[in-house]
Amino acid sequence: MSYDVAAVRSHFPALREGAAHFDGPGGSQTPDLVAGAVHDTLVSAIANRGTVTPAERRAEQVVTDCRAALGDLLASDPRGIVFGRSATALTYDLSRALARTWRPGDEVVVTRLDHDSNIRPWVQAAAAVGATVRWVDFDPTTGELSVDAVADQLSDRTRLVATTGASNLIGTRPPVAEIAEVVHDAGALYWVDGVHATAHVLVDRPALGADFWSCSPYKFLGPHCGVVAADPALLETLEMDKLLPSSDDVPERFELGTLPYELMAGTTAAVEFLAGLATADWDHDPAERADRSDRRGRLVASLHALEEHEDRLGERLEAALRSMPGVRVHSNAAVRTPTLLFTVAGKDPREVRSALADKGVNAPASNFYALECSRVLGLGDGGGVRTGLAPYTDDEDVDRLIEALEAVTG
Repeated sequence: MSYDVAAVRSHFPALREGAAHFDGPGGSQTPDLVAGAVHDTLVSAIANRGTVTPAERRAEQVVTDCRAALGDLLASDPRGIVFGRSATALTYDLSRALARTWRPGDEVVVTRLDHDSNIRPWVQAAAAVGATVRWVDFDPTTGELSVDAVADQLSDRTRLVATTGASNLIGTRPPVAEIAEVVHDAGALYWVDGVHATAHVLVDRPALGADFWSCSPYKFLGPHCGVVAADPALLETLEMDKLLPSSDDVPERFELGTLPYELMAGTTAAVEFLAGLATADWDHDPAERADRSDRRGRLVASLHALEEHEDRLGERLEAALRSMPGVRVHSNAAVRTPTLLFTVAGKDPREVRSALADKGVNAPASNFYALECSRVLGLGDGGGVRTGLAPYTDDEDVDRLIEALEAVTG
């Protein structure tokens, strides 16, 4: 079965503007079906969750559907799906909750490969309780984060290890399952920032051994919000600051205030859209399919099809980049997402970005909040130019980027 990228693209009104979008790692474009789900929820009769009025029941169903959809996407128990404003906000909230169990001398492990949202919350939470932060370095030449490098920082005082599931800057996909083994052997919890990974690869949180997996629906075609998945039994052990009348149930104890029903409906629609990628089958109301028992199977097929599509385009683009004079590609890990960071000799990354934008190619330049990673790579705080593929990227987009870069480097 071939990946029908033309059918995929037909559902993205933003593409009609004409730009070739390589800015997906910062936030993907949105399908019409997702926007429709958000719209329909906003204009429907809806109220605080309950069981008495139709408006209450509608709100309750939106929440139930969203947790179920994310549970299918992450192979995780829907009762352990925590919804929030952003992955960063949830990481801060849960880091403070976890830090309640730490004592002076306890240790928290972070890596220099990560986005700062999976570093600074842990560093600050550790400082607040007198815990020690230990750092894991990655190889700046290969971009690899090894299991041994993580294991070297573990001890019997380690309480939590935080790593990325995939680097948002250079695409490196660390061996999460193998890292989980050494983390758990040390008696620690494992937090994985899956924000970049979830947009590109099939996720099975329990099989990967991640105690916590964070992600952001707006990276995988959904609205702006954040999610953390964990076992409900683990969440039961964490205390949160909350209002006295609010629920202490899991996951509600972590969701402060009224939930954004329209964003949850949009997230359900985004998962449904992902589930249809392999067959280009979206001729249905996402809400009507929300409880379909075959959704995980459809997601498995679709994410595999997407990975093949993105790998093919990524190989074309990478080969072209590496052949261009003066271009240095900083994405070198053996296992990566289709995300490339590069610099051009003698040119500021922002200059390259502007030249590409003039050609209708959107490829931003920055450290993209992966500040530690950018510094280790020798790029300082300025970073480089980043290109990332998405489900709607096609060969014409890649051709346009290559042609525009040839003009910059020629």
